[in-house]
Amino acid sequence: MTKHDEPRIVSAPVAGAPVEGPLLGRAAWVRVLPFVTYVFFIVAADVLERLGLSSADLRWLYPIKIAAVALLLALFWRHYTELKLSLPGPRVALVAAAAGVAVLVLWISLNADWMIVGSPSGFDPRNDGQLDWAWIAVRLAGAALVVPVMEELFWRSFLMRSFEAADFQSVDPAQAGLKSLVATIVLFGFEHNLWLAGMVAGAVYSALYMRHRTLWSPILAHAVTNGLLGIWVIATGSWSYW
Repeated sequence: MTKHDEPRIVSAPVAGAPVEGPLLGRAAWVRVLPFVTYVFFIVAADVLERLGLSSADLRWLYPIKIAAVALLLALFWRHYTELKLSLPGPRVALVAAAAGVAVLVLWISLNADWMIVGSPSGFDPRNDGQLDWAWIAVRLAGAALVVPVMEELFWRSFLMRSFEAADFQSVDPAQAGLKSLVATIVLFGFEHNLWLAGMVAGAVYSALYMRHRTLWSPILAHAVTNGLLGIWVIATGSWSYW
């Protein structure tokens, strides 16, 4: 990797931006709240499904969920100092994209019964057996553009570094210890029905963050994984993966 491709440390704040230490301070909550909002809608959908609504009836929750998360990200954007640094160089971007493809291959392969928690109904974008491209566009945009930013801000930038210090913004991602790495990987894995695939993905995204020291690297890898997964789901009709 050349110096041109090597990003600066992501934890360095932009000029004039205060660094907030407490875990319950603003710096933490602007990274936690979008994730909590996303999880809230997942729980709400599960409760409504248990009350008798079908997954088709609940599709409307997805655009609301993505819009709510996107709105929060936009409102808090000025606080995400780790995203205000220059974008990674072409070599870093290429490595991140290749890692995203590798995660996709593993994601659709690690699907034995013991590797799955629960029975996800997925997101079926069909109406009367025909693909509804409006629903597909919303789902792809949410999965590839919104979710990677939201999840990487929470899992990598906040949670992984907060295991090291309450003032997580001061922690260089390259200095994250084994405890931080393992805890984040395990928790990230069990956020997903495919828990083992989730752990593998979490390990790859964390490694990219620690190696490249810019959050844009795992965000790019995550976006590639989710975007290509969506294309694969549409091509194969494997709606449970959505």
